[in-house]
Amino acid sequence: MNDKITRRQFIRDSAVTGAAIGAGISLSCRTHPVDARKVDTGKILNYNSDMEYRRCGRTGLMISAVCLGGHWKRLVKIIGGNEPEGWMTTDIDRNDFQKNRYDVVNRSIDRGINYVDACCREEILAYAKALKGRRDKMFFGYSWHIKESRFEEWRSAKKLKQGLDEGMKEAGLDYVDIWRISLLVDSSRHTEAEVEEATKALDWAKKTGRARFIGFSSHNRPNLKEIIEKYSEQVEVILTPYTANSKLITDESGLWATLRKYDVGWFGIKPFASNSLFKGDSSPDSPYYEKDNNLARLAIRYILCNPAITAPMPGLISVQQVDNVARAVKERRELDSKEKAELDRAMQSAWASLPSNYQWLKDWEYV
Repeated sequence: MNDKITRRQFIRDSAVTGAAIGAGISLSCRTHPVDARKVDTGKILNYNSDMEYRRCGRTGLMISAVCLGGHWKRLVKIIGGNEPEGWMTTDIDRNDFQKNRYDVVNRSIDRGINYVDACCREEILAYAKALKGRRDKMFFGYSWHIKESRFEEWRSAKKLKQGLDEGMKEAGLDYVDIWRISLLVDSSRHTEAEVEEATKALDWAKKTGRARFIGFSSHNRPNLKEIIEKYSEQVEVILTPYTANSKLITDESGLWATLRKYDVGWFGIKPFASNSLFKGDSSPDSPYYEKDNNLARLAIRYILCNPAITAPMPGLISVQQVDNVARAVKERRELDSKEKAELDRAMQSAWASLPSNYQWLKDWEYV
């Protein structure tokens, strides 16, 4: 794919991709890169032999085992300046900001990372610009959340369609690889009619070639399970919290049983518990620099021991952080007793220090 591909080609190619890859790859804590005997690595976007790739459900997309999350919290620790009120208010027109995002995307591509997820206007505009001319290297996940179902004005199919077209036009995007509508943090507060309107908009986006694949993000596990079961044709991908404190429930009561039944791709957000995992402030001269790097790798290794997860999506603010998570993918997957104890202590501390607006992460200890 490149910037010149048409929507009609996307509709055709997406159908071929979904049909061509029918079976998942067997992964365990002891496996690393994708088995070349089962998948043609030449067909994996931005393939790098040092990176592991996992099948994203029935989309058939082979996704790097760690992805680039859209957030850039604490970025001022790298480029300087004052922390704005709310990290999304960052001046994305700053030259040093744009250079930082370009460099982080560039290093991600170098390391074989092939998916970036953007979930607000600033992220979409920033990454669309950083990827200009090289969309053939990374899949683009999209959610312009203030023009989606979290806000009452945007809950009809008509308004959701309008919002998608307006956002894509402003960002200069002819298509997105995944459109995942952001539901309310407590998605059970949506009416059935509101969810149905959202699925109509998703259907429309895929049929018209605006989005290759579609789904939802939600922080309410039981409600999301019900949505997948009711709208199994539309929900191809989900985004949910998944931290180094999350444990997978494998029986029918768990979310994974539903994802497996309908072959849904699963991305994990907040792998570092919104940075509560770390002691330092993410600056290169922090006295906790090495310790926090090690904790980040332990968290990624722990999460990847769950073969159900397509990929965790940490927000990365420097090329060094990209290198660090890519290193984690190559390291021994299973944690030894000393590493488990260290990560457990760090996560207990993270749970105790979670900000009030992130207490909902605790609801995702068992998934």
